[in-house]
Amino acid sequence: MSLKGKTAIITGSNSGIGLGVARELAKAGADVVLNSFTDSDEDHKLAADLGAEFGVTARYIKADMSKATECRALVEQAGACDILVNNAGIQHVSAIEDFPIEKWDAIIAINLSSAFHTTAAALPMMRKAGWGRVVNIASAHGLTASPYKSAYVAAKHGIVGFTKVTALETAEDPITANAICPGYVHTPLVEAQIPDTMKKYDMDRETVIREVILDRQPSKQFATVEQLGGTAVFLCSSAAEQITGTTISVDGGWTAL
Repeated sequence: MSLKGKTAIITGSNSGIGLGVARELAKAGADVVLNSFTDSDEDHKLAADLGAEFGVTARYIKADMSKATECRALVEQAGACDILVNNAGIQHVSAIEDFPIEKWDAIIAINLSSAFHTTAAALPMMRKAGWGRVVNIASAHGLTASPYKSAYVAAKHGIVGFTKVTALETAEDPITANAICPGYVHTPLVEAQIPDTMKKYDMDRETVIREVILDRQPSKQFATVEQLGGTAVFLCSSAAEQITGTTISVDGGWTAL
């Protein structure tokens, strides 16, 4: 389908899942706004290159997703928001009793509260335009849990709940809200962890991927950023007009266990 004439804002999108989703939306014809908390020449070049590759308008806007005012300013500065992809996120692993307070606060702010602030700013634009799509990147951890990830699991469960509320509040508008719940995704960050994990467990690459990293992913294959982007494009299509307030798992069967 063509998303020509639509503007998509993707938070946390100068690498990994966010960039993958932005690329697929741009490929479908949407103008895109990339975002992160940095403001380097590389960030702006990334947007320029993306726009040139797909013949769309692509911009980079710096905004710190841990700050409410900057979350809302991102949407306002973009000037239009037909498609909002809330993707920004961070992680920290620790037992509850040892979990640093500042890490808890940061994860809840970036992984959960930012979606509230951007959505609050975007919905009036979508209503005025007469069309809108909110796509929240949750996680398999939005539907299940793992030990030592209390803040992340709480935030992602919160994103799923927030998605449902957004869908109910926009149910009579031509606006939908859904959450994509990835399992383990092959990103540069994950790829960088593989060599150290191989050394730690004294395993070859294939074994460490299957038996350690993808232990809970029954397919024993990573999801890809292109698959997640394709799912987002589908949720923006006419075929998905009556899909709202739900989750779509892209997790190789993880949540089927």
